[in-house]
Amino acid sequence: MATVLVTGGAGYIGSHACKALAQAGYTPVTFDNLSTGWQDAVRFGPFEQGDLLDRACIDEVLARHRPDAIMHFAAFSQVGESMQNPGKYWRNNVWGSQNLIEAAVDAGCMDFVFSSTCATYGDQDNVVLDENSEQHPMNSYGASKRAIEDILKDFGAAYGLNHVIFRYFNVAGADPDAEVGEFHHPETHLIPLMLDAIDGKRDALTIFGTDYDTPDGTCIRDYVHVCDLVDAHVLGLKWLEGGKGSKVFNLGTGSGFSVREVVNHSAAVTNQKVPIVEGDRRPGDCTRLVSGSTRAETELGWQPKRSDLPTMIADAWRWHRLGHYEK
Repeated sequence: MATVLVTGGAGYIGSHACKALAQAGYTPVTFDNLSTGWQDAVRFGPFEQGDLLDRACIDEVLARHRPDAIMHFAAFSQVGESMQNPGKYWRNNVWGSQNLIEAAVDAGCMDFVFSSTCATYGDQDNVVLDENSEQHPMNSYGASKRAIEDILKDFGAAYGLNHVIFRYFNVAGADPDAEVGEFHHPETHLIPLMLDAIDGKRDALTIFGTDYDTPDGTCIRDYVHVCDLVDAHVLGLKWLEGGKGSKVFNLGTGSGFSVREVVNHSAAVTNQKVPIVEGDRRPGDCTRLVSGSTRAETELGWQPKRSDLPTMIADAWRWHRLGHYEK
């Protein structure tokens, strides 16, 4: 049974990836410092608490578990915070990732799956975003992810580190079994914020910007279900195991929905009104981000199964009503 080190495995996407890996016959080893993750989310394999800024700790964990591959999710990911505190993002995301990549090469762990982001493309309205689109990140979060992509390419050229890079769009939903789900502290993602507003846990959902050049004035995003997303990561791992070489894949459905459309779908799914207030645009937010790529479908054989808005919202609502993690 192959072992996979999953950095950030106690977080939202990482915990779902651990479940998908376990179901596919792998042993996922979670490596997380619990700064934004939750130990309650570690349910599908061993747990190692550590920080990617601590190279000695990474070396020790790799030596003990001897993983066959690494899935790297650990990162700070709040766009607004990255605009206000860029040093935090460059130090944690880039330096931490370089530590991990160097340690992987030194340990002979040469298959690496990386969680990147469509934020590397920046704001390119009316441009079909595929893997060959120019990258012009508008914030330090996107810039840090682009830098890690460059490090991986350099280490691939120099040492033969095989890597799959996934640039994904807006991740939503939760495990249909409600074993793990989305819970951030503080919460910044649209759907859980909206469900909190519906549930009375916050006064209202703030819509940031209503004057964008879109049909209803609100931002448009491409939403992909977290379970579909992590299924792609397992396929990416198998791609590397099959010796197919390094590759970049966008993960999106090609369908964009505005904030107001998400609000309307949420009201329909929950059968409750969504209290909203309108606010100013946030620095670093793009008008429209939608994938124009089918590479993951045609080359990996990826088929999103739960990435329609009603299903994503219903799965998130099911998780939301069952409660949250405890530190």
